[in-house]
This record gives sequence, C-alpha cells and structure tokens, in this order.
Amino acid sequence: MKMKLGIIDYIDSAHYLPGHGKCGKVHGHTYKVEIVIEGDKNESGMVMDFYDIKKIVKEVMAEYDHVMLNDILEYPSVENLCEHVHARLSARLRFPVSLKIWEGQGKWCEISP
Repeated sequence: MKMKLGIIDYIDSAHYLPGHGKCGKVHGHTYKVEIVIEGDKNESGMVMDFYDIKKIVKEVMAEYDHVMLNDILEYPSVENLCEHVHARLSARLRFPVSLKIWEGQGKWCEISP
C-alpha cells in the first residue's frame, strides 16, 4: 500500500521579474515549501525516516535561502522556481516527489509526479 509522507520548510529569498510592471523591482518573499513523497513502507515500517527527508530538503533549500533568485534563474517566477527545486529534490530523494511552493500567502505553484 502506497503512503504519502510530507514535511514543510521555509526560505526567504529576493527576486525581480524582468520586464514585469509591479514585480520588476527587487523585492522579497517568505516561501513556504511543502514536500510530499510517496512509497511503500520498508522493513522497519517507515516509508523514509523524517530525519533523512529533512536533512536532504534542508541541504537543497539552502541553495535558495537568503539569495537573489535571479542569480539562479533567468526569470524567477514561482513556476520556474518550483520546477527548479523539484528537479533538485527529485535527484536526491528516491521516491516520487510532489512539491508545492507558496509565494507569501495565498499564491502557490504545485508539481506532482
């Protein structure tokens, strides 16, 4: 039986959207990052140890925390950020990964496997 396991993390980053009227100026957001993996329980009765998930997520999210996202992405929209983070997490976690990134409150992007 497949089970879902998830954690939430937060990062603070700055960005600007080139050519965009309002968001074309440098500004920042607190991003809420929700990560969900899906898989079968292993012999110890867990899908994956929370300690291991949090360690990997913290390492990946450190690339995006307290940085200028424009140094990483040409156009750092929440959609492009979500794709970029999803690729990094998927490369490190051995399970299908769903990712939801909230840009402040009330705005989000989600990728599912």
